[in-house]
Amino acid sequence: MYVPRPFQPDRSASLAFAAARGFATICAHDGRKPIASAVPFCIEYAADGTPRLAFHLARHNPLAALADGTMSWVMAVNGPDAYVSADWYASPDQVPTWLYQAVHLTGPVRALSGDDLGPHLDALSDKFETLLAPKPVWTSAKMTAGRLDAMKKAIVGFVMAVDEVEGSFKLNQHKSDADNAAVSTALSHQRHAGAREIALQMQAMRPQAVTDHTVTLEGPM
Repeated sequence: MYVPRPFQPDRSASLAFAAARGFATICAHDGRKPIASAVPFCIEYAADGTPRLAFHLARHNPLAALADGTMSWVMAVNGPDAYVSADWYASPDQVPTWLYQAVHLTGPVRALSGDDLGPHLDALSDKFETLLAPKPVWTSAKMTAGRLDAMKKAIVGFVMAVDEVEGSFKLNQHKSDADNAAVSTALSHQRHAGAREIALQMQAMRPQAVTDHTVTLEGPM
């Protein structure tokens, strides 16, 4: 991942972002071409502090045969993104750009044992079920044993031992407070939810910029 220095988060911030997102594109190379799949995942940590990404794939997914425990795979975790019009800047002679948050996690992948698959699935569902509170948490105990076993036989669990963490949080950190305030204000009025989330991230980084600068927006919102 190419990351200009102003946009580079530290390792802990990148891992926290990935853990909170919990959904990514996993990619490996089969010797002829890259193969990718979208997967939910959980992050755990080994005794030595190594991040471990647990996920699962359909048993017949071509990726499943590539997990030899040595070849590096990439997990690409994408967050919100937003187009920025050059008209929104307070400064002249700007160009359009795209703001976003993304983290790439790299490392070898191995299959989980059969005994570890159930706990992985429970941890994964619990992670996302708790976000739906006050809805009661769904658990696999609500399924009949036969149905649950049949579903588990159709998938394979995997774990990536992360040996490289790369992040890019491009949020106009290199721009002036006036430009930051102008762009974040414009983004906060867009219909696209990702644009509004990027605006919140920008304002959280420099809250005083929004307060200190009066912004006049030109063009349609």
